[in-house]
Amino acid sequence: MNTISNNLIRKNLVFQVSFWLLFFLIGEAKIYAEYRHPVFSMIILYDLCHLIFQIISANFIYFILIKKIFYKKQYFVFVISLIASIYVFSVLNRIFTIYIAEPFFIDDPQDDLIAILTDLSYLFCYYVIPIVTASFVFVSVVFMLDLRHEKQYSTQILKEKAELELKALKTQLNPHFLFNTLNNIYSLSIINSQKTSESISRLSNILDYILYKGQRKLISVSDEMKVIFDYVELEKLRYDSRLELKITEQIQSANLVPPLLFLSLVENAFKHGAASISGNIFISVFVETNAEKSFFRIENSFVPKESHCEKSMGLKIIQDQLKIIYGDRSFCSIKTEASRFIVELTIPANEN
Repeated sequence: MNTISNNLIRKNLVFQVSFWLLFFLIGEAKIYAEYRHPVFSMIILYDLCHLIFQIISANFIYFILIKKIFYKKQYFVFVISLIASIYVFSVLNRIFTIYIAEPFFIDDPQDDLIAILTDLSYLFCYYVIPIVTASFVFVSVVFMLDLRHEKQYSTQILKEKAELELKALKTQLNPHFLFNTLNNIYSLSIINSQKTSESISRLSNILDYILYKGQRKLISVSDEMKVIFDYVELEKLRYDSRLELKITEQIQSANLVPPLLFLSLVENAFKHGAASISGNIFISVFVETNAEKSFFRIENSFVPKESHCEKSMGLKIIQDQLKIIYGDRSFCSIKTEASRFIVELTIPANEN
């Protein structure tokens, strides 16, 4: 915490020094071009006196008046406070210049305090305008930087949220699938079926994939399809002859995909499609890769009146995942045709 705080203080200090040094040098360059020596030497001393109060007033206006009053929509209080603060800082600037700074470089008679307070025209021309100008430039720059920082912060928060959802997606396996699979394996073991050891092996492959390979950022399409094959073979134990399953692979290139991307869609098809239908079930999976892109399509029968809130949430997480990894270079299509639910994904061949 202290490290973060120290970094913020350091960054703010660097910005303040850089801004005010640049602001002062630009102003002095303009004056030097007009007056040269020796008048310029005198003017620069007065400008240094102005700079002190420009820095104080600009920071006060932004960090106190704007952030503490204006942002709270106390507009009347803000206007009164702004006018009063500009006047006070202008008076203090003139007092500092006359009574503290000037005795070091000139020997002129000093104005009395009443004249300083009441000579508004002189105060406005030589003190108010420099303070207002500096404050306006400073507030504009800081406001733009804060706006940029808030935008970056919001983007980072959304990204972290999507990544957390993605992490949850990577570690999830439908508990009903796991429960039903274990029950099916148990039933197979009772009748001493030859499928028992095969089913245990398939379940082991899936769990290994989710726990280990699923934590990687990208994995080959071939590995993803292998675990999908294991998954659907286990689901076949549950649905048996009711399930019409078609898997088509046209893998021409060793492309990479986010792990569990395709598997999540297949699981979604069983969970929201097959599980809600009492009759025959149709699921079709098609994957194609080439040197430029990977294309995945899954089509499943479903009940149109079914609520798709949970399904939509899962698909939203997948879309966020693609956005994080590929930006605008991926495409996701979700549609229904009659009693078929169809999801199509097109993603680049690799992350770059």
